[in-house]
Amino acid sequence: MTIASKTVRSPAFRRQRWLLTAVLGLYFIYNFIPLLYVIVSATKTNADLFGTFGLWFGDDFNFWENLRGLFTYQDGAFSRWLFNTFLYASISGLGAALFATCAGYAFAKYQFIGKKLCFALVLGAVMIPQTALAVPLFLMLSKIGLVNNPLAIILPSLVFPPGVFLMRVYIDDAVSNELIEAGRIDGAGELHIFSKIAFRLLMPGFATVLILAFVSTWNNYFLPLVMLNSSEYFPVTVGLSQWYAAATSGSGGAVLFTIVMAGALVSILPVIAAFLIMQRYWQGGLSAGGVKA
Repeated sequence: MTIASKTVRSPAFRRQRWLLTAVLGLYFIYNFIPLLYVIVSATKTNADLFGTFGLWFGDDFNFWENLRGLFTYQDGAFSRWLFNTFLYASISGLGAALFATCAGYAFAKYQFIGKKLCFALVLGAVMIPQTALAVPLFLMLSKIGLVNNPLAIILPSLVFPPGVFLMRVYIDDAVSNELIEAGRIDGAGELHIFSKIAFRLLMPGFATVLILAFVSTWNNYFLPLVMLNSSEYFPVTVGLSQWYAAATSGSGGAVLFTIVMAGALVSILPVIAAFLIMQRYWQGGLSAGGVKA
């Protein structure tokens, strides 16, 4: 077996393998340490949180007490925030993925006036930080009375330029022009070709954009902070940040620090579940889409 003119037994190959393994190991440690800190901190008492080593458990295992306090503090406000976040992320993720797939299909398979200009605008939108758009969106939505409304989070999140770019590139290779022409010859309309033929082949790309849009909305902090002022509409990010601000200001810090850490841990779990659920579409979606009727 040879790889790039190097056998697996050669010293050069072994050095490169160990180097890549070391880089991946460092990357894993870099990303895992914050998660480990959250997991460990969620099990501690407030005294242990500040009096013991941050990356190991404290003297008392207080996880269940922290979890109980998380869901009972302020009459269970965290449950409402968790539901809000799931609602915003689910609707926005599905809508953004669907719109991105439709737009990517149009860019990839149709010819129309201004196509290059429109796609250039999409690429330009990818480069704009979402935080830079929060204030203009606030001014625009305030004119139509949608501030402090769930739609103020959902509607802007439906526009996902990175998803359009990814789907355009993916559709170019995943759906052949011959397949579309065959559908037209058989008398199928454009909507039927897209929904019944092309979309089945696009499930891996659709799932990728869906999870990216879902996570983007789930983790969004600045847009809800600007748009919402009633705690009943807060997502988890804004709600926990307010509890943390209350803890650091000295008003109830003895309780809130451990509650905030428990809330951070709980808020990670739905994202992990979403990745696990969508993983099967990445692994087998393309081949399954090619054989289903």
